[in-house]
Amino acid sequence: MDGALRRAAVRALARVRHTAQLVHQAAWAAPDQSVLLVRSLSSPRLRYALAVVCVCGVFILTVTADTQLNQLVPGSLAWALAGLQVLPLLLAAHRPLAAWRLSAVGLTLTTFAEVGHAPTPFWPWPVSGCLAYVVLLFITAQVYGRDIAVGVDLLTAIAVLLPAVPLVGMPPVVLAVAAVVVTLVLVLGESIHSRQEAERHLVAAELQRRAGLARQAVLEERSRIARELHDVVAHHMSMIAIQAEAAPYKEPGLPEQTLRTFGAIREASTTALTEMRRVIGLLREDDENAERSPQPGIDRIPEMVRAARQAGMQVDLTLAGGPDRPPAVVDVSVYRIVQEALSNAGRHAPGARVEVEVVRTHDAVQVHIADDGRTTGGPAPGGNGGHGLTGMRERAAMLGGTLRAVPREHGGFEVTAELPLDGASPPNEGESSSAAGDS
Repeated sequence: MDGALRRAAVRALARVRHTAQLVHQAAWAAPDQSVLLVRSLSSPRLRYALAVVCVCGVFILTVTADTQLNQLVPGSLAWALAGLQVLPLLLAAHRPLAAWRLSAVGLTLTTFAEVGHAPTPFWPWPVSGCLAYVVLLFITAQVYGRDIAVGVDLLTAIAVLLPAVPLVGMPPVVLAVAAVVVTLVLVLGESIHSRQEAERHLVAAELQRRAGLARQAVLEERSRIARELHDVVAHHMSMIAIQAEAAPYKEPGLPEQTLRTFGAIREASTTALTEMRRVIGLLREDDENAERSPQPGIDRIPEMVRAARQAGMQVDLTLAGGPDRPPAVVDVSVYRIVQEALSNAGRHAPGARVEVEVVRTHDAVQVHIADDGRTTGGPAPGGNGGHGLTGMRERAAMLGGTLRAVPREHGGFEVTAELPLDGASPPNEGESSSAAGDS
């Protein structure tokens, strides 16, 4: 029983704190501007109409002052209180919350200024001031939403309406009716705010969806271009290089100038083929900004292995070869193959020991990644594999290399790749459909 009472007390205290926070925000802590209202009132014609309404409100207040404020307070004070109630409408376009605060202060001061005088029947405030206050209530709720509207409602009931009952004799029934009217105005403004927010979220979601579709279309088009470059243009460039190199052997005794021409043709086609393969690699990157940032290479593999070890994997790394870096396209491809193989081992063989070996020879880079067995019941990568193995095979084929990914005899999985350093050797027969005529 004590526990239930304690929980009820905690919930009640939380509600009181939340209510106090809403009142605090409405009174002085909330931001004092609104983009939505500024945008809707940015037309000069609307601003002119708002100014006319304010002038008319002041005029109405002046006309009715003889039967309202001037009978209860001195004339100069009556004008000051009237201006404090009505003129904040001029701020409503840019600072609606500040305008409401000023108008609320004006109504409250009017109540205290009438203390000791004969009260007006049922209502202590001038009509124009009340109309201005209702407009500001609506605008504030429309701009700031539910939380501020609740705080404004509470402050209006406590600080503006309630003091009029003991100070100037306003009937409680009138207080209740006024509180209901204020609440209804705020509810109406908040409902419009909620609808505008929902429309804004729908528009943002639609824009995001269209951006995603556009990006997907761009990626698909880039992938199609990469396939066409690899399957058609790269094949013909390889044939040009091969024919230019084979021409002196087919026709012995060619003039020296002709031999130099064939050599220049082979060199130019080989260079073009290497650059084309680099472009294909960039087109196949998912990140559109990948080409603008430095690409990782073999020298980043130890850092990747350290990250894998920190994630709980057991990885043994062997790097062998000369200190010189291979060509950039080979360097990046070696890194990506090791990265994908480690990712596959982490997904399909968590806890297994993985061996990574990268050896650079005088004409190629050899890569070998193997794990000692799967420890989960998930499917082992094999056969054609998913997108990861397909991407590794495409990288190797693009460079004229080979890649073999098969299960090990005693359990586990291994990936073996060999990438030529010149990046221009045509792939072996069967490695890529685009190189069928290169062998």
